[in-house]
Parts: sequence; C-alpha cells; structure tokens
Amino acid sequence: MSNVSIFSGANVPAFARNNTLSDTARALTGGGNLGLGIKRISIKGGVFRLIDGGKELASIDERHLDVVIVKAAPDVSRQYYSASYSADAVAAPDCTSEDGKTPDATSKNKQAEACVSCPNNVAGSGTGNSRACRYLQRVAVVLANDIGGHVMQLTLPATSIFGKENGDKRPLQAFAKYLAMQNPPVNPEQIVTRMKFDTSSEGPKLLFSATRWLNDEEYDVVLGQKETEDAKKAVTGYGATAAASAPATAPLKLTGKAPAVEAPKAKVKAEAVPEGEDIAPEPEVRKPAAKPTAVPAAKSKLADIVSDWDDE
Repeated sequence: MSNVSIFSGANVPAFARNNTLSDTARALTGGGNLGLGIKRISIKGGVFRLIDGGKELASIDERHLDVVIVKAAPDVSRQYYSASYSADAVAAPDCTSEDGKTPDATSKNKQAEACVSCPNNVAGSGTGNSRACRYLQRVAVVLANDIGGHVMQLTLPATSIFGKENGDKRPLQAFAKYLAMQNPPVNPEQIVTRMKFDTSSEGPKLLFSATRWLNDEEYDVVLGQKETEDAKKAVTGYGATAAASAPATAPLKLTGKAPAVEAPKAKVKAEAVPEGEDIAPEPEVRKPAAKPTAVPAAKSKLADIVSDWDDE
C-alpha cells in the first residue's frame, strides 16, 4: 500500500481525524542519551545492532526494521569528541549541545560560546570535508511487532536526519514533514514506520516510510509508552544524564515475532565508535581508534535476538 493510500480520508482512524501536530511530530520536523538502563538500536556499520549497557548483544541481518516512534528530542543536538576512543569504553563527548545552538553547561571541554562560531562547526574540521562536531537526533521507538515491549533509544546521524526523499523513502525530517502535510496531519506515534538502510550510501544512513496506521488498541499502548521513564531517558542527552541521579531501570521483557524482511545485502564495515555515536569515523589527524573487539555472531531472527535480552 502506498503512503498516499494509507493517509487517504477513508483510511484515517477515528483517533486521528481531528489531529493537530504532537510534540513528537514537531520535534522530528526540525522545530539524548546513553540513558541509565536504556536499551538501544544502533546502526553502526550499516547493520541494526541491539545494545545494552554499552555492550552489543547481537546484530540483525535484516535490511529494514518496522518500529513505532513514540517520542523525540525537541531539538537536533550536537556532540564533539576531541580524541580517539576505545570500542570497549563508554566515553562522554568533550562538548555537547542539546539545542544545537549553545554548548551544554555540563560539557567537560566546551569548545566555544556558541555552536555557530565553533571551529569544529566548519567544513574540513572533520574527515574529508565534514564537520568534527556532529548533528544527531535521539528518538524513542518500540518494535512494531511488540508495541507494549521495551522502549529503545535510536540515535540518528545527520545523513539520516536531513536530505531529499527517494520515492516513498525519506530522511527523518522530510518524512516527518510529509506526514505533517497530510489532511488531517499524521503524527509519527500513530503509524508503523519502516526504517530501511540506504545501500547507496557509504556510511550508515536510514530512510523512513509509512506502512500502516495503528489500530485503536495499539495507539492506546503507544500513548502510555511515550510517558514512560524509558521514553524520556531515550530522548535525553548527555547534559541531562550527567545531572541525573536516578538508579538504572530494571530490565523489561521483550518478546514478539520478527517482521517480514528482504534478503540481506552486503554490510558496510563497522568503525569503532562510542556509545550513542552512529556516525562517520573521526578526522585522520586523531589517534587511530582501538581495534574493535569481537561481537556476538549475527542472528537472523529478531525473536532469537530479543530472547538474549530476556536472559540478562
């Protein structure tokens, strides 16, 4: 079913007929956290990876993953690392900005008074013609086949946030704006979103498309999920994390069958990156990162992978 037919008047569910844009929709249209106890979906190396406590539990062979976006950070954030880091360590960035405009007060090595004047916000300060200080957006998601299950953090790099559409597949902001332009507007937490790797991109890049409306029961569950502590932590950045003193949440059980998938394609070679940093490698002038340690063997079925979480 095409996006157009999904959002046609006859298909709009009752709960969406009088829609106004939600906080999630506004955040994703352009308007974070290694959260304590938060499980994450990483896209490092062009592969969906399940991360818990900074450690990779498993990777998924599928090239797409169906989720519901339940919450989003209100702004596109920034973070900067001045030195190399080990794949075994979880290191905070030297400088962070939750609003993408001004460094957070909790930054351990603030680089400038404002992001616009920062030398690390200049093309060429990073690898090639990139910027050393990276854009990112944090969102909280649940698996479409387990909407009542664990809320997970997804941290997206600039290539997955900004850019042009490719048919029905769009970067995050373009996707959210497309939803917002429907009549009535569609909020991301009301639909199942398919995240698919752009295999033409050299680095990990996701494109987004709508697959279906939620039903009334699913939508009620999502409304509860977006108010959970895990959802709030998933969209909170380093600044708030450093100030927080709340204990880690207890592990939650995650179950459900894997969605239908396409045949896997060639994977992009993974780089050693810190927790929450699913972006391009650091500039060549920096010390080479430590060689990644071996990761668990990939499993092709999501049900098998999430069973590992249940045993934690």
